[in-house]
Amino acid sequence: MEKQKKKQHQIKIELDDNVGQGEYVNLAIVTHSPAEFVMDFIRVLPGMTKSKVKSRIIMAPMHAKTLMMALKDNINKYENKFGEIKVTKGKGPAPNFNLPDDVLPN
Repeated sequence: MEKQKKKQHQIKIELDDNVGQGEYVNLAIVTHSPAEFVMDFIRVLPGMTKSKVKSRIIMAPMHAKTLMMALKDNINKYENKFGEIKVTKGKGPAPNFNLPDDVLPN
């Protein structure tokens, strides 16, 4: 019985060619309900008045928090190797996206 507890399950993960190419996005909108977190990933281009959601990810709250911890760990590793990531709010190279408040549920 101890051997069965120690035995780990391995999951084979496949990455299709078209998904493996990735999708460039420069805007993420995160919303939530009591049951899930919804993350919309969007590419906004200069001079365009309309942008489409490139990908929508829906996660349970526990998985969203696990994702947050994984991102935090990877950002810390990145900054330790390459230096601090500068984030500008409303000034400098980051675009100022004027999103209507009535579009977002929270």
